[in-house]
Amino acid sequence: MSPAPAVLLGDPAHFHIRAGANPHTRDPLGRRKQVDRSKAIAQWTDLKLILEHHGVKVHSIPPVEEEPGLVFPANAGFRCGDQFFLSNLNRARAGERDHYRRCISALGLEVKDLPSQYPFEGEADFIPVGDPSGDPEKTVYLFTHGRIERQRWVPRLGIPPYRRVYGFRSDRRVLEALESIVRPREVLPLELIDEAHYHGDTVLCSFGPHRELLLAYLDGLAGEARLALHRWFGDRLIPLSRLDGRRFAANSFQVTPWYQGEPRRVLIMPDGLTDEAYRKVRAREVIPCPVDTSEFLEKGGGAVKCMLLDLTGSPLTGSDPFQGRSPLKWGQTPSGFGTCT
Repeated sequence: MSPAPAVLLGDPAHFHIRAGANPHTRDPLGRRKQVDRSKAIAQWTDLKLILEHHGVKVHSIPPVEEEPGLVFPANAGFRCGDQFFLSNLNRARAGERDHYRRCISALGLEVKDLPSQYPFEGEADFIPVGDPSGDPEKTVYLFTHGRIERQRWVPRLGIPPYRRVYGFRSDRRVLEALESIVRPREVLPLELIDEAHYHGDTVLCSFGPHRELLLAYLDGLAGEARLALHRWFGDRLIPLSRLDGRRFAANSFQVTPWYQGEPRRVLIMPDGLTDEAYRKVRAREVIPCPVDTSEFLEKGGGAVKCMLLDLTGSPLTGSDPFQGRSPLKWGQTPSGFGTCT
């Protein structure tokens, strides 16, 4: 039996831009953008209802005013079996770590740490892609990484006469630790090159019957990484146009509700993509489901996938500790989450 799908969302009651740590969070003059919180809450609620409508068990981490980045829990870490490996978040979001640790432990997973000297931001940069055979041991993990920079202002010729350096979020040197966790499955390292696509889940999305298909915004990746994807996936690789890539088409999430006794695959995608992007998904017998996450993308640099952490279990790697648990209600803190506030 397949494990029950479960995700973690971050309550947006205190969503705002505090550090401005990626290019989407600042205007052309470098000023931090202002969030329309009412709009953000409405969009978040729509996403939550869509997930629940499609049979996903939704858990919500309570809001913390000092940690607005909790609305993007894809960076928290990643699940492998009954263990959860916690991220080493960048300085602007490092305070979120303890909240994730307590809440995920309360949900029944054993939380473990990765080598602390290497930045790493969880399933946002560690993306499983299945095999057409459905054999979970043939799953490959895509590990996206980029140059780690000290975020700073630097002079330039132009208006304004300065620009901000952002860098990326995961260090290639964590590769060995990741390989040891998911072995015997392979890990394919891929270099990111566009700071606007600072996480791998903004350029890559696996979907399909066994998550064996891969939407890819190739312009966000180094040349060697593009060649590696073509070699590895062949016609399972579905390139995205520049327009759809920049609109975060790859920042999508597949759900598989059952309808009249049969699975119906649905890819929840950001609204506002081209007809071509939705057509490419339909051509693979997957139904695109657009949802408006514009306030999160345009102000925070994250869309559908950034807004959730996939906690679904795997038949290969472990049981499903969420079976039988009720989803957390928006705006409430159940007994298991008492230590998170």
